[in-house]
Amino acid sequence: MKLALIALMLVAATAHAVDFKAVVHAGKKFTVCRVDLKKEKLQLFLKDDQDKPLKSFTTLDAWLQKKGEKLTFAMNAGMYHGDLSPVGLCIANGRQLAPVNLANGEGNFFLKPNGVFLISNQGAKVIRSEECPALKEKVELATQSGPLLLRSGVVHPLFNPNSKNLLFRNGVGVPSAHEVIFAISEEIVSFHEMATLFRDVLKCPDALFLDGTVSSLFAPPMKRSDKKMDLGPMIGVTTKP
Repeated sequence: MKLALIALMLVAATAHAVDFKAVVHAGKKFTVCRVDLKKEKLQLFLKDDQDKPLKSFTTLDAWLQKKGEKLTFAMNAGMYHGDLSPVGLCIANGRQLAPVNLANGEGNFFLKPNGVFLISNQGAKVIRSEECPALKEKVELATQSGPLLLRSGVVHPLFNPNSKNLLFRNGVGVPSAHEVIFAISEEIVSFHEMATLFRDVLKCPDALFLDGTVSSLFAPPMKRSDKKMDLGPMIGVTTKP
């Protein structure tokens, strides 16, 4: 009876865990994190109750534990300014923390088309930033970044398969309204390699680049809590300890 109860508890824990998997694409290593939105709730984090930036996974987890929660997965979630404020649209718990940014400029964020990852009452999706003003559904979570890796299965037109612009990178893709896939490279990769990972291996028609050098992952099953530099927006999943 006791063994049966333990087995049942293990099955329940597995059913609600974020799935972490090592993947090789184009000869490069990636870690892939799948989140089933039917079982888990993704949340976006930026500041604590005193309106101070959380900055790191360690600080975020400690803050959550004071609230009776525990961080089970997290990743950096979009580009940010020197003061750690978001460069573009940022919505957490249905509240807009920063507006959509449709300006032109220098750098990856402004490599048009850029995009927005969001979760609304209709599920998860990745869209072009220009599509945001026409949205009718209620958005609970959103983060804007750039460039867009994929839109309807089409790779960003400016990506070069032979590019020498190689960095550690991470991104997010949406294979369906109820599943979200995050990927982080374990070695330097190009934008094109990141885009084709989501298209050809992860089967996501739509995907968004999140960031480069700061790419970081919090994954307790892998005994991993990256600390490269202070982070702005972070996206994650929590549980009750």
